[in-house]
Amino acid sequence: MKKSFFAWVSVLACASALAQVSPVGLWKTIDDDSGKEKSLVRIKETNGVFSGTIEKLLDPTTKPDEVCDKCTDERKGKPVLGMTILRNLKQSADDKAIYDGGDIVDPNNGKVYRTRLKPVEDGKKLEMRGYIGPFYRTQVWLRVE
Repeated sequence: MKKSFFAWVSVLACASALAQVSPVGLWKTIDDDSGKEKSLVRIKETNGVFSGTIEKLLDPTTKPDEVCDKCTDERKGKPVLGMTILRNLKQSADDKAIYDGGDIVDPNNGKVYRTRLKPVEDGKKLEMRGYIGPFYRTQVWLRVE
């Protein structure tokens, strides 16, 4: 009886260790150049597709009514606050710890990057990497909730 109990406890412990950490939640974005807090982004999942929207601006130099003048797609002239900056990400078929296939826009310069997300440190941090061709930028976002 004791052996079977410990066997089940071991199985449950292994199963929880193998569970994937999702990027769903509220994240504090940190600028990779300045190291300053920029915004709070909420990542949601709908039918296996992940997106992220700016919920709050943290940078005191950003005006609350700021619009994305440099965006070149349908977000041009739209308010940065409430903007969907992450779109169309899915869990990678090759590596279940990575979410990719979508894009992210940088409202400061209007550039759209292919993107990859990877939760790290048991989901406490999120590596967000944006690519244009062979060039990329990586930011580490901090989980708020």
